[in-house]
Amino acid sequence: MAEYLLLSERRKNEIIGFMPQDRDIERLAGYFQNFSDFTRLKIISCLSICDMCVGDLSNFLNINQTTVSHQLKILKDQGLVSYRRDGKILLYTLAEKSVSDVMMYAVEYL
Repeated sequence: MAEYLLLSERRKNEIIGFMPQDRDIERLAGYFQNFSDFTRLKIISCLSICDMCVGDLSNFLNINQTTVSHQLKILKDQGLVSYRRDGKILLYTLAEKSVSDVMMYAVEYL
């Protein structure tokens, strides 16, 4: 049994109760990894304002459509972005308002 220098048994139990499970930590790491990628962060910023198609994102961000599509797939797989069809065009949107909230909190912190 480990002996702690300053940590009481009560605090240790509080930490154990609060600490996410390893699988949840992995999911959190994947979620926040999206906010550390320059291109994905720009896409999230745009989608925080309005829904956009790949072509508009590509033109606005001056990034080729293949790169935008690849990054959108990663964001979609992580559950941060969803899309809907409008005729022949796919419009991408943030899956949850909380994604935009995370962005705004981070910008305010800076």
